[in-house]
Amino acid sequence: MKETQNVKMYFYVDESGDPTILGHGGKNLLKEGTVSKTFMVGYVEASNPQAITKSLSALREELASDEYLKGIPSMKSTLQAFHANKDCAEVKERVFKLLKQADFKAFAVVARKNETLFRKKFNFSQQKLYEYLVAKLFENRLHLYRQIDIYFAEMGNTVRERNMRASLEQAMSLFKGKWGKEHDSEIRVFVQTPSQIPMLQVADYSLWTINRAFERGDFRYYKFLSEKIALIQDIFDTPNYPNTYYNPKRPLDPKKISPAGG
Repeated sequence: MKETQNVKMYFYVDESGDPTILGHGGKNLLKEGTVSKTFMVGYVEASNPQAITKSLSALREELASDEYLKGIPSMKSTLQAFHANKDCAEVKERVFKLLKQADFKAFAVVARKNETLFRKKFNFSQQKLYEYLVAKLFENRLHLYRQIDIYFAEMGNTVRERNMRASLEQAMSLFKGKWGKEHDSEIRVFVQTPSQIPMLQVADYSLWTINRAFERGDFRYYKFLSEKIALIQDIFDTPNYPNTYYNPKRPLDPKKISPAGG
């Protein structure tokens, strides 16, 4: 167990994929292939988010004056906030190259969607699923810094300050049960839109690289940012348990993971 550092750290939490399995009449949308195979929650950690925010703002100003990009429909959204799933290829390239040079770490918990498991464990409640993943995500991270500001990207009624605090308390309880140690970190919680907090856009891009790997078998973007992806927990990959943790020394690889879906 690592000791607490007497510093302030900033965490920015987002999600990728969707938590839905069943549609109207109990139809399994996962089997039909009309929803994502996984749902993941992750965050980026930075000690100096102001520097990254400044770089993103400068890039956005450059893009706004780039004549080549004018007329691309997605640019209207891009100039409000970077979003990996919406930004055009030219913008993605610029953002990814910026992030490769930025000082941050990304962490993610991936939940493979399974009708039987999600019925038994979460009763198909999106809120229960999200809260569970947040607790897993932060179980071994909240004791590391004396002060932590955590920004959650809003997600309808699923993400609220009250239930996010409850999830963090559950993470602390899990940590105490494992190590027998109480937390004494000062933690503040905020719920914001990504357009308000540029660092949430960094979280979006980081999670998108992982999503592409699981959903499409496309590891190109993950490999480009792999040194920034500090940890991926593929918690429901039962056939490969307990070897379902990936980091820069043991990177995510199609040969190491079970196929997602169904």
